[in-house]
Amino acid sequence: MNRRQLQKLGVPPQCAATAIDALRAAACEGLGFGLKGKRARDLMQQVVSAPATFLHDPIWGKLAEELLGRAAEPVREPIEYRTWGEDIDAAAHKQMRDACQVPSAVGAALMPDAHVGYGLPIGGVLACEGAVIPYAVGVDIACRMKLSVFDAPVDALENRREPFRDALARGTRFGVGVEHRPRQDHAVMDADWNVSRITREKKDTAWKQLGTSGSGNHFVEFGVLTLAVRDEQLGLDAGRYVALLSHSGSRGAGAAVCSTYSAIAQKQLPREHKQLGRLAWLDMNSQAGQEYWAAMNLMGEYAAANHAVIHRLVAGLLGAHVIAGVENHHNFAWQEFHGGREVIVHRKGATPAGAGVLGVIPGSMADPAFVVRGRGNAESLDSASHGAGRCMSRRQANDTFRIGHVKKELAERGIEVLSAGSDEVPGVYKDIRAVMAAQSDLVEIVAQFDPRIVKMCGDGSKAED
Repeated sequence: MNRRQLQKLGVPPQCAATAIDALRAAACEGLGFGLKGKRARDLMQQVVSAPATFLHDPIWGKLAEELLGRAAEPVREPIEYRTWGEDIDAAAHKQMRDACQVPSAVGAALMPDAHVGYGLPIGGVLACEGAVIPYAVGVDIACRMKLSVFDAPVDALENRREPFRDALARGTRFGVGVEHRPRQDHAVMDADWNVSRITREKKDTAWKQLGTSGSGNHFVEFGVLTLAVRDEQLGLDAGRYVALLSHSGSRGAGAAVCSTYSAIAQKQLPREHKQLGRLAWLDMNSQAGQEYWAAMNLMGEYAAANHAVIHRLVAGLLGAHVIAGVENHHNFAWQEFHGGREVIVHRKGATPAGAGVLGVIPGSMADPAFVVRGRGNAESLDSASHGAGRCMSRRQANDTFRIGHVKKELAERGIEVLSAGSDEVPGVYKDIRAVMAAQSDLVEIVAQFDPRIVKMCGDGSKAED
């Protein structure tokens, strides 16, 4: 009996392999029939018509379970998603369409900075019921922004830069596997790192890397923050301020959590959904799902601690005090209510933008970042872009630009680059002002940050954005 014949008897295509295995097992058990014949057809029809009666049968039980599972799953069309912005490549849209085929997906949106990632595109937002997707969170779990406003005078940053340059040079570490010596202190290292095997094993690495930044588009930079009017939420009057802005995540520990639990999810991926690959999910009620959720949240605390240590070190070296600040994740998953139901909202390269929620959206080393306040747009699942978004691959960027030449151009504009790679120069990014204009219904601009002294990884190592 072949797959087409089985389908005529009512066996769904995705159950055909199990049905054939059952027929072979019946033959091996000496039940008097094999893969064909009237007896085989009759029994197969009985299993299809009343699978519950065969649940405990040693030969037909697995097929019965699959048949009942298929019957319980309603056949549905992929969900739709809305896109903000127009300059988005076709490959990112393809990844978004694939994400909308995840069975638990109930809402989706694509931000104006979107470009290709792994699984879910960078700039993709996906809401699922009862499931979490490790690669929809991303490799760099809890990659985030942090802005601290200092009490230092702006004219010092503009005209007497050596103390600021020295604070960045001595207070930051960049690169794959880079560590702090001696180790830094933070309360996050007293948290429970036994929530999963991988976090327990990576605790020592995490402690060594505490207060460091990765490669790729991670940065720490001094700049001038400008407010046109007083903002009560920030607690700042209109004016210009010295500010420190950083972009980094959960380092090697976060990458290990993603790799470990995505591998588990992909191994469990149902046969009929194998094409989804890195969009494999974990049931939130499963042990693996609960472990990943706990590990992801720990990585969120750890990433926040990384930024806290960086800002503490730089402020201490500068001799300045923090008078205000904003910070947010943009590679994370949250339990939220949308459309009257609880869902897991994955924001991969997307900033939370619920009504009244403050966040930071950066541009590039030459262009401004913006402090924003969310408008709570339901169609975007309360989300906005996480930056300008790449318009050029890293390989193409390295073939096109030379960082030494770009540094000279930026110096003429009053922007000093201490270290960076050619793959992170301004020309590889979309116009941040156009991106902000495309999402004016998602966020309002509160303040503008203009870079003055920039430090990034300059060793050429790469990371997912």
